[in-house]
Amino acid sequence: MASPGGAALLRHAAVAVLRTAAAAGKVSAGMAIHARMVRSTHFDVILHNHLISFYAKCGRLGLAHQVFDAMPSRNPVSGNLLMSGYASSGRHRDALALLRAADFSLNEYVLSTAVSATAHVRSYDMGRQCHGHAIKSGLSEHHYVCNAVLHMYCQCAHVEDAVKVFENVSGFNAFAFNSMINGFLDKGKFDASVSIVRSMVGEVEQWDHVSYVAVLGHCASTKELLLGLQVHAQALKRRLELNVYVGSALVDMYGKCDCAYDAHSAFEVLPEKNVVSWTAVMTAYTQNELFEEALQLFLDLEMEEVRPNEFTYAVALNSCAGLAALKNGNALSASAMKTGHWGALSVSNALINMYSKSGSIQDARRVFLSMPCRDVVSWNSIIIGYAHHGLAREAMCVFHDMLVAEESPSYVTFVGVLSACAQLGLVDEGLYYLNIMMKEMGIKPGKEHYTCMVGLLCRAGRPDEAEQFILSNYIGTDVVAWKSLLGSCQIYKNYGLGHRVAEQILQLKPSDVGTYVLLSNMYAKANRWDGVVKVRKLMRERGVRKEPGVSWIQVGSEVHVFTSEDKNHQWINQITRKLKELIDQIKVIGYVPNFGVVLHDVEDEQKEEHLMYHSEKMALAFGLIHSPKGATIRIMKNLRICDDCHVAIKLISLVTARRIVVRDTVRFHCIEDGVCSCDDYWDLHLRSLARYSSALSFPSAQVYLAAAATTPEAAPVKEQDLVLDAGATGKVGSRTIRELIKLRFPSTCRRPEQGEGVFQRVGQLELGEGSSTAGPRQGRTSLGVAAVWLWPHAQL
Repeated sequence: MASPGGAALLRHAAVAVLRTAAAAGKVSAGMAIHARMVRSTHFDVILHNHLISFYAKCGRLGLAHQVFDAMPSRNPVSGNLLMSGYASSGRHRDALALLRAADFSLNEYVLSTAVSATAHVRSYDMGRQCHGHAIKSGLSEHHYVCNAVLHMYCQCAHVEDAVKVFENVSGFNAFAFNSMINGFLDKGKFDASVSIVRSMVGEVEQWDHVSYVAVLGHCASTKELLLGLQVHAQALKRRLELNVYVGSALVDMYGKCDCAYDAHSAFEVLPEKNVVSWTAVMTAYTQNELFEEALQLFLDLEMEEVRPNEFTYAVALNSCAGLAALKNGNALSASAMKTGHWGALSVSNALINMYSKSGSIQDARRVFLSMPCRDVVSWNSIIIGYAHHGLAREAMCVFHDMLVAEESPSYVTFVGVLSACAQLGLVDEGLYYLNIMMKEMGIKPGKEHYTCMVGLLCRAGRPDEAEQFILSNYIGTDVVAWKSLLGSCQIYKNYGLGHRVAEQILQLKPSDVGTYVLLSNMYAKANRWDGVVKVRKLMRERGVRKEPGVSWIQVGSEVHVFTSEDKNHQWINQITRKLKELIDQIKVIGYVPNFGVVLHDVEDEQKEEHLMYHSEKMALAFGLIHSPKGATIRIMKNLRICDDCHVAIKLISLVTARRIVVRDTVRFHCIEDGVCSCDDYWDLHLRSLARYSSALSFPSAQVYLAAAATTPEAAPVKEQDLVLDAGATGKVGSRTIRELIKLRFPSTCRRPEQGEGVFQRVGQLELGEGSSTAGPRQGRTSLGVAAVWLWPHAQL
């Protein structure tokens, strides 16, 4: 038997070996010491605790728990060591389970570990119980416990409780201030975080790197660039800007303060760049709409052999969304799948956003349906994606599915829902969502919601009510709402209200180019060329210049850009020939150039040439020349597509049998077989038609046929109102006239029966050589070989 002195020496040696083995990760050496201890008669609580610490540090928590269970007696250190081991391995629930079965006393270290575990699992009730025990045992003012309690309340989103603790205890260190700042930022309480930052500056002399990260996070959230510059200066003095965490926080701060190049400068000085810093600088570029630079950084990251994480992929995909770069987005999707990040929630949400903004809503839907779990961002992305593609009914169906799934709608959700209501003209439903459902869910309507309601009233043909809605809801300073009303005035030819609205907009924003253009359009459509001259003179005096129409299309790996009336493109000869060929083809099925969109008082031939060289038509012709037969053509435009191009592209989709997607500044126009997903808002300006009378006439109506394409002066026609008066055998492209009609109106291709009443001709079609005609019918005069007739009782 060893003497007491010898036993103490052996214990000291065993403890030293255990510490060395733990540091080196040598489990076998520690287990050998454990075996010798078991045979020792001096295997006391201290040796047990060192064994628990050894096994916990080596990640063998099962063995550590066995040692803990075998102890004849325990002290607080025993419990704290095992709980800390569980917490270090991320097994916070196991740590709390140990606390519930504790047969050892709780000191400040055990309590701080327990409270930290409740913060990680967001267990507010358990955290309060630990806090209560700390108060009863007189440990509540200990720094470890106070810091842990503050952090727990902030993590559990109960910042009010954290404030009470913070106000009743003095002498907090930097950790407590960091917790409070982050807690307020997470709750969006920026004013409160300002006061904490000020207190921290006066009370805490020595900041650690976490303090700088927290304060810079406050500057980023509140966009306080001046304070951020001051914090950056302090970090420079202490050489902390080279710390990867502080450096990444600086990059984030400059990015959110709209200083993308300063963010890049902060990134460049970092001696070691990890995936967090790379992602931060990519985010800075993306937030400032420098999408190409962000994607270039992603390539640089891969060249540096830094492995991107799910957040890096999400930022890169959002950059592709900003560029509507579908091919690049598909490549990133494949890369994320190879690296195992495709199923991450943030990546899936970014994929939905990318596909939606790139005109591929079917792929967005596919990603959405494949997600094992969804958050509110997922639902919002698909709802808004459907709304932007003109698929309002689908957007409303997804919203109802969201409610069934018990996912709480957010502020953004109702923007998408009200946009869908606007497209469907659901005034009562829109008012219900705005005035009742949003209030029930505690969401305060914002200007985006009110602007959607203005658009809804305008779409429903109620511009006067829309004006009153703007004035009564105190959004009279919102230029977007007024511009929505101005566009409606142009469509419904309410020029008196339009002039008044334009004056209101120009008072708020004298440099708004779009308003001058719309006002000039109204004058031109009314043949008020003196008004057009007046508007242009005003623009010159104020130094306002109209932005030229620009469209671009990606063919292969190259992006080709076209500017309206730019005849210097290297492919201009081929484009011109293709355009003339297309226009000749669509004229056969009823296309007539809409000179109303030409803001020049020139001859009709010059107007037609001007229309032919609109940028979207040039891009479309180029795409048809250089893409394989049947491929979808995707065109992006910097302005809203004009009425003439909208009708022409619908008809071109018919004669070429192509799906054409045009993204303008308002929405996507997914055009196939002559039908556009926007529901032809341009053609819906006459929402109702009077019953037949002898005075009814259609002075400028064109053949409606498959494309449902009318000039602005023509009334829209419904499927049940169309009757074909021809045995047409003529062809347009590779399709017969009858096939074209069936594409748009599959159930209507018949001759009128005798006794059905008197019909009003709304258009005619010249088929050309080789066409046959059924001849005139009784009671009618056939002016052409094919005609579309309107039922006398039709009400649209």
